[in-house]
Amino acid sequence: MPSDMRNLVLVGMPGAGKSTVGVILAKWSQRQFVDTDLLIQTDQHRSLQQIVDSDGHQILRAIEERVILEMKVRESVVATGGSVVYSRAAMEHLQRNGVVIYLDTSLPELTTRVTNYETRGIAREPGQTLEELFRERNSLYEQYADWTIACDHCTPEEVCEQILSRLNETV
Repeated sequence: MPSDMRNLVLVGMPGAGKSTVGVILAKWSQRQFVDTDLLIQTDQHRSLQQIVDSDGHQILRAIEERVILEMKVRESVVATGGSVVYSRAAMEHLQRNGVVIYLDTSLPELTTRVTNYETRGIAREPGQTLEELFRERNSLYEQYADWTIACDHCTPEEVCEQILSRLNETV
């Protein structure tokens, strides 16, 4: 698939900036923007936190996988939920039509950005800390990433510039 037709799929920890960067990147690259967390909430008619509270984090992950596998988009920027990397099937589906971009953000940076960890609707084990979640997920993001973009001390616009520069190199 030509690089200008591929989806740009953003993965990373909660607080990495996937949704914020995604909106700007979609505007700059003339693509539509898809936020899988919003797709889940629309599908379920409730917030991610409500799903976690009533059904648990594993059910949220299962819903996320189903919603992503049903998703058929092209020429889009896709901001995923941080837990998407737990599903091999979802990640392979996203990779088939896109380039997976890991927004690599350090734990100290995430700690300053994520101030609502307990109520954010994160698919995590009960009582699991942000640090534990970071250590658990980091290698999965790296495993699936086609590109890794260092995001510490960068504005969302600077992150977009890095992504578009990489995209232009592949055209």
